[in-house]
Amino acid sequence: MSAVRFGRLRATMLVPSANRPRRGFTLVELLVVIAIIGILVGLLLPAVQAAREAARRMSCGNNLKQLGLALHNYESAMRRFPPSANTTGGSANQPWSGQAALLPFLEGDNVYKNIDFSVGYHHPINKANFPPNGIATVRVPVLLCPSEPEDKPRINASTNQPEHYPLNYALSMGQYLVWDPVSKQSGGAAFAPNARFTAASFVDGLSNTIGMSEVKAYNARFHDVPNLPTTGPATPQQIGSYTGGAWSAVSGHTEWVCGRAIHCGFTTQFAPQTKVLFTATDGKIYDIDISGIREGINQVNATQAVITSRSYHTGMVHGLLMDGSVRSLSSNIQLETWRALGTRAGGEVIALED
Repeated sequence: MSAVRFGRLRATMLVPSANRPRRGFTLVELLVVIAIIGILVGLLLPAVQAAREAARRMSCGNNLKQLGLALHNYESAMRRFPPSANTTGGSANQPWSGQAALLPFLEGDNVYKNIDFSVGYHHPINKANFPPNGIATVRVPVLLCPSEPEDKPRINASTNQPEHYPLNYALSMGQYLVWDPVSKQSGGAAFAPNARFTAASFVDGLSNTIGMSEVKAYNARFHDVPNLPTTGPATPQQIGSYTGGAWSAVSGHTEWVCGRAIHCGFTTQFAPQTKVLFTATDGKIYDIDISGIREGINQVNATQAVITSRSYHTGMVHGLLMDGSVRSLSSNIQLETWRALGTRAGGEVIALED
């Protein structure tokens, strides 16, 4: 009898009381949990962002490695390196960039082999081969850093149609002088208009000469600045006396097809990531580039330029040396070393840290 009662009592005890309150989270407990999650996310987010930036930096360096391989494939096929531009012949008014010359030697060459380099990039032939808006509007992934926030076509304000696509990897074109059409003097760098440089042209050695470095797309710029002095500014603060010509707050380095320095090049007047500040008429302060009369506009005016290498990577830019190697170059690199890297036959002794 007691066993039966015990069993009934046991069963009764297992049945929850209808009047017993259900246990849940209090507001304080919920707030504590949310606070802990917030702290954990706050601790994790910088690590995630750092990992993403490391991946972007690696991808950026790989882009330059591909361009270095294309550069040597071009040299192997043509027995010379490409010029920065060709300011003579049928494409003189729309000179093709050295980057464009490399594309047939990259993966995807069957597409790029449709380019007709004997005429300009806006010529109807090149528009017809790359409809609807032509080769100039085509996005070339290897020319774009994955950290570039303005990875988009440049729109023609009149037609509201894509007109050009930007780039992030520019050619080394001199310290300040880029090209003098009268004397045929170049800036002494790895690339120059109408150049036919071979490996023997690099007296300093291919491993001691920078060929390409990073730039920011849609950078503020002056171009066709008249009467630039033959000597470049000693400091960025002097840049105000060098301005004039055509101003744009957004159009520098927006034309990967164009062989003019303001779009496809950089100069070594200032070290990488140097701020070259200018206050525009709208009251805003811009980090600018400047170029004299652009290459090929006429056969009289020399082209000088202050076009600074910049990147979206903190404290450094990637540089492609002419031997095909890619180096991370500190923003604190000595200016003398940076300028020495920019000459192919300057005779300087260069020591880069690994």
